[in-house]
Amino acid sequence: MVGNLTDIQIDELLSRLVVGRIGCSIHDMIYVVPISYVYNGNSIYAHTGEGLKIEAMRSNPNVCFEIDDHTDMANWQSVIAWGKFEEITDPADRSAAIQLLLQRKLPVPSSSTTHLGKEWPFSTEDLDKIEGIVFRIVLDTKTGKYESYSNAPKLNG
Repeated sequence: MVGNLTDIQIDELLSRLVVGRIGCSIHDMIYVVPISYVYNGNSIYAHTGEGLKIEAMRSNPNVCFEIDDHTDMANWQSVIAWGKFEEITDPADRSAAIQLLLQRKLPVPSSSTTHLGKEWPFSTEDLDKIEGIVFRIVLDTKTGKYESYSNAPKLNG
């Protein structure tokens, strides 16, 4: 069966996962890139370095965000959301966003791009010492789909 996720299911999936994809555009080019993130109920928060995605979102803050979770090809959930990019530069807001990112549950092992500093998995006492760009995507529209097939063959891997 294919269906729509409820608002509660959409928020649960956004809260549970830690990797999603940002869709943005620059110079008449669409750019889709994976990021690690945390969701706080209305915004996606992330940390990154300078690069094409930041350049694109600074020039056009309208972005799309996508996540998906799948057991197999017959059992999956997907969320697509739209919102606006906001770079977080205020020191208090930046520290609060970094705290959210530090509190997320990451799978082990995880990649260096999910680590917020050289001390990871521990955080420095001074959050201002964490380099990089902290940003949020304030979501205004979310939609979700799922497919569930209870008789789908189970993969033994």
